Amino acid sequence: MKKNLFEMGADFSDEWTSDNKEKVQKKISTEIKTADKHQLHFAKEKRRGKVVTIVQPFYLANDDLKALLKVLKKKLGTGGTLKENSLEFQGEVKEKLKVHLKKLNYGLK
Repeated sequence: MKKNLFEMGADFSDEWTSDNKEKVQKKISTEIKTADKHQLHFAKEKRRGKVVTIVQPFYLANDDLKALLKVLKKKLGTGGTLKENSLEFQGEVKEKLKVHLKKLNYGLK
């Protein structure tokens, strides 16, 4: 355990630490599913006064998810990005997105 210069007589055992810089790693599911096994959820957020449409969770390999994002951005005519296991699109494109994902056999909720 590292020695902290600002400890004031506190005794930290192995379970406790005064170092708040340590990050707890999240468990990310690496399970890969076929398109028809997905149950995608849609969400809408406002960021800096603009609408962002979020679709999640995707259970695909990172390369496949990037390829899907590229295809959907081109079909929708909008910008988007990949964050962990979700896709984020600029604007309110939920209905158009549902149509294109159904054509690709993705399950929706």
